[in-house]
Amino acid sequence: MFQNRITELFHITYPIIQAGMVWTSGWRLASAVSNAGGLGLIGAGSMYPDVLKVHIQKCRAAAKHPFGVNLPLLYPDLEAHIRIIIEEAVPVVFTSAGNPKTWTGILKEAGITVVHVVSSSKFALKAQDAGCDAVVAEGFEAGGHNGREETTSMVLVPLVADAVEIPVIAAGGIATGKQMLAAFALGAEGVQVGSRFAASEEASCHADFKKMIVSSNEGDTALSLKQLTPVRLLKNDFYQQVKALELAGATPAALLELLGRGRAKKGMFEGDLENGELEIGQVAAVIRSVQPAAEIVQELWTGFQNRLAELHT
Repeated sequence: MFQNRITELFHITYPIIQAGMVWTSGWRLASAVSNAGGLGLIGAGSMYPDVLKVHIQKCRAAAKHPFGVNLPLLYPDLEAHIRIIIEEAVPVVFTSAGNPKTWTGILKEAGITVVHVVSSSKFALKAQDAGCDAVVAEGFEAGGHNGREETTSMVLVPLVADAVEIPVIAAGGIATGKQMLAAFALGAEGVQVGSRFAASEEASCHADFKKMIVSSNEGDTALSLKQLTPVRLLKNDFYQQVKALELAGATPAALLELLGRGRAKKGMFEGDLENGELEIGQVAAVIRSVQPAAEIVQELWTGFQNRLAELHT
């Protein structure tokens, strides 16, 4: 049995973490990944506190192994989310988009393992100083919201691994066992995979969005809305509107007006592929099928082992 600091930290079989994605990773996906030997995460970013509570309870009932919650630290209902996570005794929390110093101590006092997502070695050191048990080094290939540094995973992961003593989980551009092995060669001890699990049967995003993921090609995503919070999107009519405004020198206020409310829900959850916000990573270009989450976990691990064996022959 494979063991390292990540498998021991989360009590999992494989060092594979399914990213907590808005409108995509509910209790069905998280429990399926955990039952397959990885660590499934519920994406709290698109959930009201009472909805999160239901997902935690359903995930606990369905999962035979540990699971966690991904919690963006900039959301307005944050204190209610924290309270529910503690009350429900969630074993693992991945935080992102905020200062880990604010809540890490409180979560750890409740016996929760805490991991923070970072986009630079500077922020990785701050997460370590805040008491986090591990960090996710997320390169800007990743889907969804990204750091402003625009550092690729190939550069970021070794920088973070050299900077901190706690375990490093690589994210951004990972959908195959070969890419997972590359992340380990750079110093990671685990991988966080988002886009590949968005194209899973258990993902809660719309079926038409999944079809668009598996039919996308190289160059079909772009980092957008940099004046607000940078986010990687599939190119559609909404993206083209944003691009036109940005090229015209639009103010953040004008971009916010175009963005409006519920744009991500419209695209990823409701399936409006032209007017919605479609968050996905560059690695979508290598994803060609919608599969059960358990198959994806096994393919990642088998691909990792097979490529490692090939390199030794």
